Amino acid sequence: MSEESDSLRTSPSVASLSENELPLPPPEPPGYVCSLTEDLVTKAREELQEKPEWRLRDVQALRDMVRKEYPYLSTSLDDAFLLRFLRARKFDYDRALQLLVNYHGCRRSWPEVFNNLRPSALKDVLNSGFLTVLPHTDPRGCHVLCIRPDRWIPSNYPITENIRAVYLTLEKLIQSEETQVNGIVILADYKGVSLSKASHFGPFIAKKVIGILQDGFPIRIKAVHIVNEPRIFKGIFAIIKPFLKEKIANRFFLHGSDLSSLHTNLPRNILPKEYGGTAGELETASWNTVLLASEDDFVKEFCQPVTACDSLLGQPLLPEGLISDAQCEDAMRAVKSQVYSCY
Repeated sequence: MSEESDSLRTSPSVASLSENELPLPPPEPPGYVCSLTEDLVTKAREELQEKPEWRLRDVQALRDMVRKEYPYLSTSLDDAFLLRFLRARKFDYDRALQLLVNYHGCRRSWPEVFNNLRPSALKDVLNSGFLTVLPHTDPRGCHVLCIRPDRWIPSNYPITENIRAVYLTLEKLIQSEETQVNGIVILADYKGVSLSKASHFGPFIAKKVIGILQDGFPIRIKAVHIVNEPRIFKGIFAIIKPFLKEKIANRFFLHGSDLSSLHTNLPRNILPKEYGGTAGELETASWNTVLLASEDDFVKEFCQPVTACDSLLGQPLLPEGLISDAQCEDAMRAVKSQVYSCY
């Protein structure tokens, strides 16, 4: 018997399987498919400098930069994921890369917030009614994130749990290409927030939160509307404002109890009756259900161990331009002085 025929006889994987029975190679991950409407494609072109004909070329350019400059960075390099960062920085490659690096740096530098970050770990926050996303978008297509600090009882859990819930919500919202283009609006109701409760959000916490929202997350914040704020809020905001970039600072609007002022920015037909709207009562159960249904996605993204190589990146991953600890101490002293002068 020839050597070739003997080989065939002793290789059942070849000899006994027909062509149709041969194992198939694993499927390749699906490529990017744009879900934007024609109007949003036009908006992205005009506001974000996104050109559909160059989109995949731009994504590949960013991917190549990550591989070259941060070869050990543990990050997704999928088209859809990288597009979030390009859109958030108007397709400026260098700025998009820095945002991506900051995004991961924020997660590494604040383990109290980002470790074990999943909806089921935050049921107390979700059930409290601390936050929700309104069912209707504003006229620009922005989702409205509604936050109610008065629903938080500090003795039940630390303030970082609230920040975790906000971050989860941002992560869920940014999955939508529509949100990547349109951005979001924040509506914060400070009714009933006392001095003791406000003191939990000091400059050290503010430093980290501002760093994430400005330089560490790929989302466009189009406006922040504050309603029912107590007298102490203006004093606190006066201290925080210098640390905000001018563009973001100019998007803060303090309405007090004047809901008519709010309605000039957010129409009544998208607001719940609690804020003088006609869209029914404010409810949080629907958004809680959305988040809890995404449990597996968050476990995959936030509940995996950090690789040794990734942890070696260290300092370069930390967001740039944040205030120092010494500045935080100065700010804390100024906050106390400003707050007590309000009384």
